[in-house]
Amino acid sequence: MREAALWGGIAGSAVLLGAMAGIYLKVKKYIIGYVMAYGTGVLIGAATFELLILSLKDGGMELTVLSFVLGALVFTLFDLLISRKGGRERKRSRKRPDGSSGLALFIGTVLDSIPESFIIGVSFVGGGSASWLLMAAVFISNIPEGMSSSVGLLKGGYSKAKVQLLWLSVFVLSVLSSIAGYAILRDKPEGLAAVVSSFSAGAVVSMVSSTMMPEAYEDGGPVVGFVAALGLISSLVLSKLG
Repeated sequence: MREAALWGGIAGSAVLLGAMAGIYLKVKKYIIGYVMAYGTGVLIGAATFELLILSLKDGGMELTVLSFVLGALVFTLFDLLISRKGGRERKRSRKRPDGSSGLALFIGTVLDSIPESFIIGVSFVGGGSASWLLMAAVFISNIPEGMSSSVGLLKGGYSKAKVQLLWLSVFVLSVLSSIAGYAILRDKPEGLAAVVSSFSAGAVVSMVSSTMMPEAYEDGGPVVGFVAALGLISSLVLSKLG
């Protein structure tokens, strides 16, 4: 459990690092877009080469497909709800619309972070070790998320102290989510871990498609397609090295 908490904390700390950069440094929007695009590619690769392959091995095709679709559906439904409450642009760096809700932005950010952190904890079940691919994917994707959202919240009138408190809360919840992933599945059959892996993969793919990819293109332009491809192929290399 300590390892799950440690690695969940390391992955979640990237949010704080990105937030500090967004608050105190003037990072060009296209840089944020490029980093976000690269993180998108790495996350999709992690979902494919790590989570889905693991689920397919332990749970079979039918269970993997059903769990993946369910994960994507559940995330989408929650995302629709959060978007209607004002969290649609939680990763945007521009000024928030008048109807945006700080609570909705916070809940939406937590919704994005939970599947990533939870599966880090799951990876330690049964004496497993940290997956470098998963760690890299979560860490890289969290940096631009913290940067972009922090800039947007500041433009929307939030104080620096409130923005930092927001991301500190997300960091703590990431650690707790990683611990929960380990604790819940520690003594459970492998088939359940396969379901969780595939479910998380579906949620992650839905998340990057609806939030990270649009923001990356908006900030970085057509070049982000190539950068995302580099992220995807990097995740394949990491999966073989790990």
